[in-house]
Amino acid sequence: MIDYDKFRKSLQHLEVQYANHRRAQHRPELTEIDREAIAESVIQRFETCYDTLWKDLKRHLVEVLGLPEVPNSPKPILRLAGRNDLLSSPVEQWLKYADARIGTTHDYSGDKAVQALAVMEAFIADALGLYRTMTGTPWE
Repeated sequence: MIDYDKFRKSLQHLEVQYANHRRAQHRPELTEIDREAIAESVIQRFETCYDTLWKDLKRHLVEVLGLPEVPNSPKPILRLAGRNDLLSSPVEQWLKYADARIGTTHDYSGDKAVQALAVMEAFIADALGLYRTMTGTPWE
């Protein structure tokens, strides 16, 4: 049995911090550096959640679906998940998340951060859907 607890916790943390980021945009008492720190935290939580997600997805493909040969990198795993009807949105959208994750490696500023934050709401919704699909449980 796969333990999805780390994925669940990382997704919960991402949800909370992304909501904090959205609220921060309307809080005039925060300095620009405060807003940047919150945005960086969202990106770090996205990285953790994304990495946990694809690793749990790989285990799901092997242990639950019984697929014999599953690659060991995110994009091929996402394509395989799409072919096995595990994703609620098109694989192309998931590949955008993968690109956002790759883009944030060691760079939380500028265009790459903006691009990652731009997909965050959709990523969270899709990750919630995948969590429900893999675990068979509702999101709490």
